[in-house]
Amino acid sequence: MLIKSIAAGLAGTALLATVAFAQAPAQSPTADKAPTAATTTTTSASNEWRASKMSGLKVYNDANENIGSINDLLMDKSGNVKIAVIGVGGFLGMGEHLVAVPFEKLKFANEAVAYTGTGTNSNAKPGGSTTTGAATGTDKTSTTTSKSSSSKWYPDHAVFNASKDELKNMPEFKYSE
Repeated sequence: MLIKSIAAGLAGTALLATVAFAQAPAQSPTADKAPTAATTTTTSASNEWRASKMSGLKVYNDANENIGSINDLLMDKSGNVKIAVIGVGGFLGMGEHLVAVPFEKLKFANEAVAYTGTGTNSNAKPGGSTTTGAATGTDKTSTTTSKSSSSKWYPDHAVFNASKDELKNMPEFKYSE
């Protein structure tokens, strides 16, 4: 009896699925007209980074210390990124101090942090190629570049010239309503 019920259920599902696929969307009278032209810049973006991947990016200072991570990017009305909001300190988002820094003051590195010496050193000097501000082909001050880093849609980390204590002493950034 159970097998007959399962078979009947499957047959009913198949019947309903074919009815749903058989329905064609109604053609509107304006369907024969040419669509309006949409402007696109490109179908390929080789030297661009995804803004969604920038959130959470680790930030190091020139003294090779991890000083925080990027929480947000703020742009002007023309779409240019002007400010990076960096989260300093805290644990799992609690007690984190947010500061706003000019985006052009950040340097971006495509290569992973280079670890030197024996053991694990979380404060190792960032290495590889760096980019200042936006990711345009003319901004790169490349020292070494690998094929894998150029195909990523985001940098490995950012570098900002300040200590963690200096960032904590900066005025806290608050989003205005």
